[in-house]
Amino acid sequence: MTPNRLARGTILASATLTIMAPALIAPSLPAMEEVYGSPLLVRLAMTITSLAVAVTAPLSGLAADRVGRRPLLVASLLLYTVSGTAGYFTTDLVLLLVTRTLLGVAVGGIMTAVNATITDWFDGPARVSFLGLQQVFASLSGVVFLPVAGVLATIGWRIPFWLYGVAAVVALCALLAVHDRPRTTVPATTGRVPTGQVLGIYALALAATVVFFMAPTQVPFLLAERGNGPIIVGLVVAGSTLTSMLGGYGFPALSRRLDPGAINALCVGLLGAGWLLVGSTGTAAGIAAGLLAGGLGVGFAIPNLTLRLSDLAPPAWRGRVFSGLVAGIFLGQFVSPLVVQPLVQTVGVADAFTWTGTLMVVSAAVAAARLTTTERTIR
Repeated sequence: MTPNRLARGTILASATLTIMAPALIAPSLPAMEEVYGSPLLVRLAMTITSLAVAVTAPLSGLAADRVGRRPLLVASLLLYTVSGTAGYFTTDLVLLLVTRTLLGVAVGGIMTAVNATITDWFDGPARVSFLGLQQVFASLSGVVFLPVAGVLATIGWRIPFWLYGVAAVVALCALLAVHDRPRTTVPATTGRVPTGQVLGIYALALAATVVFFMAPTQVPFLLAERGNGPIIVGLVVAGSTLTSMLGGYGFPALSRRLDPGAINALCVGLLGAGWLLVGSTGTAAGIAAGLLAGGLGVGFAIPNLTLRLSDLAPPAWRGRVFSGLVAGIFLGQFVSPLVVQPLVQTVGVADAFTWTGTLMVVSAAVAAARLTTTERTIR
């Protein structure tokens, strides 16, 4: 049975609550630092959410397979509401870190439930189209929620925490409209998961996220070196989110023309070419163009990796398999500054983008050459 419009809209609305969740309080960080007086712990209030997603996502995957997608989704949305809005009331920094950790648990549950539900509901071209649409909505959240958070932060630094309350409305819709589609009755202990291919997808998601998150963590410093102010920084970084949204929109058409391996090579190539431009240009416009290219690559990559996992995972294992993808993406967010900073300290911000971009382009070229060789061998 095809899910109705409210059910489909609820799943897409749930997707908008995930990627932006850790960064939603970014505009409030300077004021939080003045209040709490601990720069490290204040920054940890944002990054600990991503770490919590990465650590707990496997448990969410197990719950999705054992308990069901709908119960996990509803419970995670309610936890998201409570833990997110708790920041408005919390006056203790340690307690705030606890609530941000619980928010990460909720995000992992929502993403896992959404991915598993989509692949249960749809097959073939319909699945491809909806996964692309999911990426559009996930990226759109950054375009909509982050600027709103910035405006609200000018009123009071605690006000943006109320934005997490949107999840309560989504949870109500999930209760009313979302239903688990009957899945195979094959026990979860049967059915083979191609572990090597699945781990390869996780590794690619982790690496791509580490590289892509150089945009929000390193580009502001690069633009500052070029004499650009906060408004320009916000507009330039937002460009990568916009093209990530366009990538999700164009993914169904791309998937009809290229196989998953070729799309992965294209994504890595676009990300690398974009980062080469960021590192080599001396202007804000050039940096923006590089971020646009990189964002487009990521916009293609996420639905492509999700689609590939949906083909590899037996229905009884989908929750657990998708939880690994969620963990890889958010672990990449958390470790990106830690991994990249030594390179930045050695060669500078601009050259860090250049070296990273070169590595990505070379990797894409090698992957494309291997694909071409394989096709010739098959023929």
